[in-house]
Amino acid sequence: MRRTMSAIAATVMALAACNQEGRQQPTSNAAQPVNTAPVGALPPIPPPVTGPDAKMPLAVPRGAIDPRSVEAAGQVVQNYGALIEQHRAKEAQALWGNSDSASEFSVQLKRYPHVHLEIGNPGDMEGAAGSSYVTVPVTFYGKDQNGADFRRPADVILRRVNNVPGSTSAQRRWHIERIEWKDSA
Repeated sequence: MRRTMSAIAATVMALAACNQEGRQQPTSNAAQPVNTAPVGALPPIPPPVTGPDAKMPLAVPRGAIDPRSVEAAGQVVQNYGALIEQHRAKEAQALWGNSDSASEFSVQLKRYPHVHLEIGNPGDMEGAAGSSYVTVPVTFYGKDQNGADFRRPADVILRRVNNVPGSTSAQRRWHIERIEWKDSA
């Protein structure tokens, strides 16, 4: 029994020594980076240099989107699409500039209990009488009340009041002005 215990102890010590051989202790802390992140915080992930095919560089985020930009208008449409897909009609209606128009369009959407939104690229910004407009092409698709598939293209027209004296912050945010159905091609 004693020999068995001695053999086990010797084996454990030998294995521990093997594990220590692969590890090298740094000679000083000078070359080691200092972690200043709060406890529990994830380290920042550096952006990749190239895409999966190693031919095309990936886009590097440019930072915050200018709330007056075409991209910001596109985000409103993305939010709207996500809300209607989740059947959050009241929140979706809040993205409209006119609550009556929002309600009218919501009634039209009730014919489509399973609706999704395919969003195209926003068009160029246009201006008129102190406001800016952007049109975003979309396609509503899903299932209608009878369970049949449907696809209906439309244009989402967004508007924001430019930074003119007397305008409110709500008016200066992009909002849905109207949604115009297009003929199915």
